[in-house]
Amino acid sequence: MRKLAIGAALTGALALTGLAAPLAQAATPELVFSGVTVNKGKAIVVGTTAAVKVPVTYTLTRPADLVVDGKTTFAGIMLYRGKLADMENDIDGTLAPTCRTTATTDTTVTESCSDTITVDPEDNLYETADATTWNVAGFYAHSTYDLDDSDDKISASSDFAAWGNKGKVKIQRAARLTANASPEPVKKGRTITVTGKLTRADWERGTYTGYVSQPAKLQFRAKSSSTYTTVKTVTTGKGGALTTTVKAAQDGYFRYVFAGTATTGAATAAGDFIDVK
Repeated sequence: MRKLAIGAALTGALALTGLAAPLAQAATPELVFSGVTVNKGKAIVVGTTAAVKVPVTYTLTRPADLVVDGKTTFAGIMLYRGKLADMENDIDGTLAPTCRTTATTDTTVTESCSDTITVDPEDNLYETADATTWNVAGFYAHSTYDLDDSDDKISASSDFAAWGNKGKVKIQRAARLTANASPEPVKKGRTITVTGKLTRADWERGTYTGYVSQPAKLQFRAKSSSTYTTVKTVTTGKGGALTTTVKAAQDGYFRYVFAGTATTGAATAAGDFIDVK
């Protein structure tokens, strides 16, 4: 299992000392995470360079005597791929959610919380398998350490717990789409060739690569109109290339539209104007 980012943050002090021994484990409190919403219920679409800020909201019920200070004690939301006990990849929140108390009892405090999970393709997404449906979990973590070795002793302890199956969210590759209509100008009734290219983010290579065998709709909007209509559907070929022909009828704009797939976000090309004489 890839090392949890939250675990890395909590054991940073030990990392500075060069120690790699396991930390002592303490008892964990029982937390209840409910009503978790990630990215407003929408898929997270990620390109090759820009980090995506993902909003998260949830309700947290904790013991009344538990103080979540964001310094040594943390609670929040994380995304994970695979099994909870054997995560293939994971992405944590900022560790500093904003929470507002909504109810209390003698033993519990209920809070309405919001947070941000940053999905960075260079730091968090490593392979094509990451373009899939991720699970959502709530987590708790606590860390204490004493690195003062003046008495020839240092110590550290940590506590981590995660509650899985709090929701699901898709992480998809971003797509790009182009369109070019030619020749221009063109006489009415002559043949127009509309080319384009569909590419999508390749997180392993850090670039966009062609997406083959995918349907894209060729659409047209007359110069005097604000509405596009579908002319035909074209399938991408080698390198994600698109090409088809139509008859020139009137001035207007041609574009390609890709609806997206389970692993790849939708894309719409900018309309390319054709001047019909």
